[in-house]
Amino acid sequence: MAEQGGPEDQKPQSDEAHSAFAPPAGVEQPTAPPEDDHPTSEFALPAGLHNDPSAASGPGQGSASGSGQGSGSDTLSSAFVPPSGYNAQQQPPAFTPAHGIPMVRLTKEAPWQDRMRTMLRMPVFERPAPEMVQKTDDSGPAVPRVLDLTLRIGELLLAGGEGAEDVEAAMFAVSRSYGLDRCEPTVTFTLLSISHQPSLVDDPITASRTVRRRGTDYTRLAAVFRLIDDITSAEHVEVSLEEAYRRLAEIRRNRHPYPGWVLTAAAGLLAGSASVLVGGGVLVFVVAAAGAMLGDRLAWLCAGRGLPEFYQFTVAAMPPAAMGIALTLTHSTDVRPSAVITGGLFALLPGRALVAGVQDGLTGYYITAGARLLEVMYFFIGIVGGVLLMLYLGVQLGAQLNPEARFVPNDRPVLQILASMALTLAFAILLQQERSTVLAVTLNGGVAWIIYGAMARTGGISPVAATAVAAGLVGLFGQLFSRYRYTSSLPYITAAIGPLLPGSATYFGLLGVAQNEVDTGLTSLFTAVATALAIAIGVNLGSEISRLFMRVPGAVEGPSRRAAKRTRGF
Repeated sequence: MAEQGGPEDQKPQSDEAHSAFAPPAGVEQPTAPPEDDHPTSEFALPAGLHNDPSAASGPGQGSASGSGQGSGSDTLSSAFVPPSGYNAQQQPPAFTPAHGIPMVRLTKEAPWQDRMRTMLRMPVFERPAPEMVQKTDDSGPAVPRVLDLTLRIGELLLAGGEGAEDVEAAMFAVSRSYGLDRCEPTVTFTLLSISHQPSLVDDPITASRTVRRRGTDYTRLAAVFRLIDDITSAEHVEVSLEEAYRRLAEIRRNRHPYPGWVLTAAAGLLAGSASVLVGGGVLVFVVAAAGAMLGDRLAWLCAGRGLPEFYQFTVAAMPPAAMGIALTLTHSTDVRPSAVITGGLFALLPGRALVAGVQDGLTGYYITAGARLLEVMYFFIGIVGGVLLMLYLGVQLGAQLNPEARFVPNDRPVLQILASMALTLAFAILLQQERSTVLAVTLNGGVAWIIYGAMARTGGISPVAATAVAAGLVGLFGQLFSRYRYTSSLPYITAAIGPLLPGSATYFGLLGVAQNEVDTGLTSLFTAVATALAIAIGVNLGSEISRLFMRVPGAVEGPSRRAAKRTRGF
């Protein structure tokens, strides 16, 4: 090995190795000020505070040593050395959101709808860990079966007309009850999907299901809600996956509570009661009921032949309009043909789909809301087509249809209140509601008509504003009934808005168009649209007010449902 040379044999330092802060050659370096005048570094210890190296002793700590470092009391600890008494296992998370970490307390006394809506609006990292309500084996929940059960339950709810937010809440509740964390359900008009991520390093598992058929059966809807309540409540009997599948199959196989002839009679009762609301008598009641029953049977015939619902609504709207025109041709002064046609329209207007569509839009589910409202528009166009065809035929035959005929004066309040309750009862039967809910929704419909009559007829307030207030009370009372029964609010709301539907405004608008009075007809049709929107917004507002001010026992500290916060369009 060659011996190391002396300092003179070493390579001289290059110019590039000089510090960037060294003064250039020929520049005189300033002399350091006296020690007393030297400014104190902002990292220096304050006067009177001594650095005690023993205080920083601990595992992996000690005095720093090396070239240019002092020893003893002059030794400074590293800036990355944890302070004394620090324990990493007892410290809070390193990352804290800007708005803080909320304290989530979801009490068991609150309905599962409220608890699940709250967690759905939370970011994933803020949601509390799921408390497994239903027991599973040692290997954990069967993820594919839980996801499939969740999708099947969501399919029944969406096909039954439930809002998108409530369907997502139900799917979220079922998946969490069986121990699946980090689940994200998604609901559109015809597609349901749910994604589950086992952990942050595993690939997510996604399943989807398409809603092919829709049918209105509120008895089945209530049964699904009872199943969800049993799954999400620890106080109830244990519901295993096999038991949940068995009960779901029974719900699917159950027959409708009312036979076909009862539904046809209910359609006639609905149309006859609606004709009494707009001034009809006994003969008008009978004719309107006959026209509605004939239209219902024709619609069933078209459905059996596989025709789309658009043509079913078109065919169902023709018999009431034809009977009204036939009464006009008799030149009877005691009969109001407009009441017959209006009663038939009451039985066809898609109030349920309209309320669900507006509710989805107000809660932020715009894709589903747009699809529902488009469906309502197609149904309405089908009704318009059927009625206009009959009105054009009547005009050609010389029927004297009076577009100036309006509601009769308020001289039959008791009869109209009874007619509104009968209309609500018939509507509830057509929706296949449980018999235990029919009385409550019938009373709710009577209260809605009383509020509307008191404001619009007696008080002289705008009919649209009166309709909105009455619909708001319907939504409020519907939520109260549903909270008491722990079920969906639809069976207590949908039928009760029947007396408020804009059947009269729709008829007079179509009559104006048929008689080439387009301006008058469009004005009346715009009134019908405004009334329909007032009904939908009023129902949703009443429901939201009930959730805002109504508290269940023990739920005072529970978090509220979050919503999007936007100002001035951004």
